[in-house]
Amino acid sequence: MTIVAIDDTDSREDGMCTTYVAVRLAERIAAAGGRVERRLLVRLNPAVKHKTRGNAAVALCVADLDARAAFDLACEAVREFAVVDDPRTSPGVVVADLDVAVPTGPGFGAADASATIPDDVAAFARRALRRRLTVAEAVALADAHGFSHAGFGEGDAEFGGENPDADERDAGSGEGTRDPPDPVIGRGRIGALAAVGAPAAFDDWTIERISYREFHRCGTPRDVDVDAVFAAADEGYPAVWDTVDRGTGEAVCVPNAPGPILHGIRGDDPDACRTVAERIGSEPVDRAATFHTNQGADVHLAAGGIGDLRDGAGYRVDGVVASEPETRRGGHVHVDVAALPEEREKGEKGEKREKEARRDEGDGGAPPLRCVAFAPTGRFREHVRALRPGDRVTVCGECAIRPVDPASGAGDYDGGGAGTDRDGSEGRDGDRDGNGDGNGSDTVAPRETLKLEKLAVRGLVRTEPATPTCPDCERTMSSAGRGQGYRCRDCGTDAPGKTDRPIDRALSLGWYEVPPAARRHVAKPLIRGGFDGPVHPER
Repeated sequence: MTIVAIDDTDSREDGMCTTYVAVRLAERIAAAGGRVERRLLVRLNPAVKHKTRGNAAVALCVADLDARAAFDLACEAVREFAVVDDPRTSPGVVVADLDVAVPTGPGFGAADASATIPDDVAAFARRALRRRLTVAEAVALADAHGFSHAGFGEGDAEFGGENPDADERDAGSGEGTRDPPDPVIGRGRIGALAAVGAPAAFDDWTIERISYREFHRCGTPRDVDVDAVFAAADEGYPAVWDTVDRGTGEAVCVPNAPGPILHGIRGDDPDACRTVAERIGSEPVDRAATFHTNQGADVHLAAGGIGDLRDGAGYRVDGVVASEPETRRGGHVHVDVAALPEEREKGEKGEKREKEARRDEGDGGAPPLRCVAFAPTGRFREHVRALRPGDRVTVCGECAIRPVDPASGAGDYDGGGAGTDRDGSEGRDGDRDGNGDGNGSDTVAPRETLKLEKLAVRGLVRTEPATPTCPDCERTMSSAGRGQGYRCRDCGTDAPGKTDRPIDRALSLGWYEVPPAARRHVAKPLIRGGFDGPVHPER
């Protein structure tokens, strides 16, 4: 089995789509006598600056065609269809001749990949979801295993002909900087190599059925019957999900970007996805293909602890609400979450004690984690606004670490949010320093901010302190003086202190998520199940 992988062929301004290039490549493979057994759409780190929309690579699992012929066809397809005129587009091809067992049934996971996918290549695929890697790493690993690879761009250099050491400047792949990079040839080899390792790296795969428009229509408004989309979505749910947003009335399966995709139908069953796609009335469908994908699976999230998070990575964090939610300019909702008391105690005694002491706020632990539900998350913000100090939660999302001036708060992340990455709306990240002016401020301390994608309410505060009422006249008592409790002025009855008054809560225990219009590709919809508590799915 030959795995042919490509990445970074599209452009934010000029469109194109790596899946479209892969579909055209698959047609050429079939014409050459090969057989494409499986198409893989592999989502990578959604925090990478150079992504166009969803940051995905594509791999084709090919039988009956030798690796060299497949490599030549892949290079030809990339040269023809990739938007290499855009200096930010940096296509890459990786081809591996591996004995990979690819089943024909709907299930697909790590157990289906034979041991001939090297462990370090599978590990590279997992790292590509949570870190910013370098072309140099990808080239070295591909060379170590004898994989063919090519990079394209200015000068159309192939086979790693450029200086790989220069790739350390690449903010889209290298760690630690967000400054615009120097041009790099073949940056797509990072994603392509990750796609090669994906069959052995991930065990939760979903489906996307992608329909493409006639190519000459690219850049023009899409003609899709929205009513038909909603009707088909209702029939396909819950096996098919994230087709529409019933709250906003948006057909989220129809992109806004200028590329060749007409619509993409996502779900867990390939036949159901195909049926929904076929029931949508639209302009002519030029071609269509079904992809197995690691999207919709939360594969980008890892367990994390407050005070020990990394910039640009996705986390699940347990904590306790430490502030009243606050709605700030632009409609973004902020709330602080502190470490659970037992976790804070473990942190003090563990090997992180010295690090936490440097960031001490007086309670012996790390500063609270600022969690933000940005305006594009829409009605999800109401759940965040309903939180109260003392509620126990699990929060999920991408971490951003920005310098903050403790005296003024300058640099607090207020400039925009994660939002959806489905339609190419790249501008939602806003000002990088969060102060709204587009410029950095004089700062002295970093702050962890989590861009909320979903949250679980684990425990709710059910009472609040209240001044007691007189049991005789039912009037509110008055303070009897400092430390002397309360007394009814009319009846003379007294009480030692405040009482607990039950409060109504708008929240229930369980998981809440952003609506489909704001969902990232990689985020797992609650309707898919597998969560450790009740779920409140958005449709």
